[in-house]
Amino acid sequence: MFSMPGGWEWLIILIVALLIFGKRLPEVMKSLGRGIVEFKKGVKGVEEDVEDSSSRTTQKKIDEKETTKQENK
Repeated sequence: MFSMPGGWEWLIILIVALLIFGKRLPEVMKSLGRGIVEFKKGVKGVEEDVEDSSSRTTQKKIDEKETTKQENK
């Protein structure tokens, strides 16, 4: 349905951005970059939390199985 813009489309987008933002364009791009970095940090933090939680749950199940095996002996 939609695809990435080609060469001419990028050129038109760049011209429109220059017309709208003018001299502020570097400042806008800098703040956009900071926002992307912060978003990636947030996603990484969530992934680490999920991984930690998953490993704790898995370790808990392993410990329970070992305890059950030892009790059955």
